[in-house]
Amino acid sequence: MRIISGDLKGKRLLTPLDKSTRPLKDIVKESIFNILEHSNKISTKIQNSKVLDLFSGTGSFGIECLSRGANNVTFFENYQHSIKILKQNIHNLKLENKSSIYNNSAYNLENCKFDTTVFDIIFLDPPFKDKKIDILISKLKKLKFVDSNSLLIIHRNKKSIDKFSHYLNIIEEKNYGLSKIFFCKLD
Repeated sequence: MRIISGDLKGKRLLTPLDKSTRPLKDIVKESIFNILEHSNKISTKIQNSKVLDLFSGTGSFGIECLSRGANNVTFFENYQHSIKILKQNIHNLKLENKSSIYNNSAYNLENCKFDTTVFDIIFLDPPFKDKKIDILISKLKKLKFVDSNSLLIIHRNKKSIDKFSHYLNIIEEKNYGLSKIFFCKLD
């Protein structure tokens, strides 16, 4: 895995050796960032943004955001092996001052103290078998971590059938291999 663009372009990221973590493939990550930068439908910019990376694994998405000029990224991961690699990636790239790492389940957001209340970009990359995304989106709204300007990017398996909250507006949906990516805003 590598960083695709920005200040850290070309730097390699440590990746897990076991199969318990599903890293975001470079081709999918590159496609997501191309849409973020070039889509006329999406006005959210990475530069100077506050990013929440849920189910962050080894941090590939959030670190890419930092490389492209995000102000800060809050990472959430509860698998110990991935947390260790995430911390090492952050340390190796000297991104500690722009990162917060929570060793906790994304479903326990209310138990954590944040410097940021509303995030500009929220990336949700739960295990493909996870069917509780709607609960998490409702929790993000209830805790006021999202507003009408926030962009939610959701990574799912292309075969999964997900029911999202009625107040979630899907702006764009793309398929890449086994992945399906939703770009959403609150209604």
